[in-house]
Amino acid sequence: MSSLYDLPSDPAKRRSRLLTDGPDRAPARSYFKAIGFTDDDLAKPLVGIASTWIETMPCNYNQRELAEHVRQGIRNAGGMPVEFNTIAVSDGVTMGTPGMRGSLVSREVIADSIELVAYSHMFDGLVCLVGCDKTIPAAVMALLRLDIPGLVLYNGSIAPGKWRGKDVTIQDVFEAVGTHAVGKMTGADLHELETLACPGAGACGGQFTANTMSMALDFLGISPAGLNEVPAAERGKSAAAYNAGELVMKLVRENITPKQIVTREALENAITSVAASGGSTNGVLHLLAIALEADIPLQIDDFEEIAARTPVIASLKPGGEYVATDLYAAGGCALLARELAKRDLLHLSARNVDGRTLGEIVLSASESEDQKVVAKIDEPFQKRGGFAILRGNLAPEGCVVKLAGHERTFHRGPARVFDSEEECFAAVKAGKVSAGDVVVIRYEGPAGGPGMREMLAVTAALAGEGLDDSVALLTDGRFSGATHGFMAAHVSPEAARGGPIAALREDDMIVLDVEARELRAELSDEEIESRLTAWKAPAPRYASGVFAKYAALVSSASEGAITRPPG
Repeated sequence: MSSLYDLPSDPAKRRSRLLTDGPDRAPARSYFKAIGFTDDDLAKPLVGIASTWIETMPCNYNQRELAEHVRQGIRNAGGMPVEFNTIAVSDGVTMGTPGMRGSLVSREVIADSIELVAYSHMFDGLVCLVGCDKTIPAAVMALLRLDIPGLVLYNGSIAPGKWRGKDVTIQDVFEAVGTHAVGKMTGADLHELETLACPGAGACGGQFTANTMSMALDFLGISPAGLNEVPAAERGKSAAAYNAGELVMKLVRENITPKQIVTREALENAITSVAASGGSTNGVLHLLAIALEADIPLQIDDFEEIAARTPVIASLKPGGEYVATDLYAAGGCALLARELAKRDLLHLSARNVDGRTLGEIVLSASESEDQKVVAKIDEPFQKRGGFAILRGNLAPEGCVVKLAGHERTFHRGPARVFDSEEECFAAVKAGKVSAGDVVVIRYEGPAGGPGMREMLAVTAALAGEGLDDSVALLTDGRFSGATHGFMAAHVSPEAARGGPIAALREDDMIVLDVEARELRAELSDEEIESRLTAWKAPAPRYASGVFAKYAALVSSASEGAITRPPG
């Protein structure tokens, strides 16, 4: 019987041979054999399967099953699969609670843990299964740090729920809370809606953060074209997982690494997809972080330049009418890319991990008859992209305004200042926010939160009370991809680090002006400086543990809110 002493090592074992080959590695092989590995298994390239399965949400719930299909694809292509788990935090479940502070923090923990496992066990390749929001950018960040052959597979979107004859998503439930609070919906109706809105496994159905980032990865090229968009409940998702397993072995054998795929051009394609689909403002934060991990210069103003020339051509919730499963049925990301290519808005020579260029993927696009999800490029739903970058005396480093789904480009009103999300939510429910106001929520930034909570509970409550078209909101925190209305997020520098937002007082006049690309307070520079001189930084919310470490290490939102060593 052969052993690794005399078996020739597979040439594709570029890394794992240091772990498994030769007499000196007998102890390591002994550990592997304890769980069923054979000498033949250990002679093959070791390929990790990073799963973010967790039993706290539907978003990642089908990954155990998908991992088995990925495993079979790797085995049949000559590799040895090694599955491992990392964490996930549900934005939707934790929304509006202190637990939501863990969401963005989890992006760093997920990236760190995937990097640690794959680096320490010297995997030759890696498939990352992702679902809920932060797992998606985290997987790409880890792959870029490792720069070993690999890809990311999104486990798919949830099907829409059915409530009284119409399609509904989790967005409808959040907004129904506000409707119920003002007495326009009964408790029984709210309970019925919550029971039906999420019918099974898969990530949130609208063009919220998960589907925004899934699409971005398709355009970025790090996910096999067309596989992410297969819905979670479709029979074809199993085949997509198997194909991902086969494909990663091709990448391993040809030594095609993520940094060969994720280029400046690919990042611009991904940004274009966010702008054209009315996607989540979180896409800005995550693509900045991905660019930093890829060592590619990318600035927040680059997003504005791309969004300004890119029309919104996908009618997707929350700004439009349809959900991800509708886009899949209409023709998917390739259809969106086809329309964008007609105006030379994409770099078609950018490569996908499946071996094709984006131009070749565009040529393969098909369109279902009478589809209404994707518009012709000359008949867009909106003339400019779904977000804008503003600067000004309240946001010297910039902020992100969501534009999809409304036509508002200017608002001037008095500030209603809150130092936490909970304080603001209580005021909204008590009817203390009025039409014309500018709601300010501060000390919710990357360090101040810490964790940069999303304000969906507040924005949904405003929508439920009918105020989303008459108030503006700004925060150094984030917005959910399900948020809609005239709202500025990621205001930088944040309040906890002495940003101008910390100087605001009740009834200060605030102006949001998209045409001028400006967010400003009607205060002189001298007045702002005087107020900040007298300002004292609040004590950190956490003195120890993961939140304290994160707050000490996290960068500004204008730089992607990544963690990095001091100095």
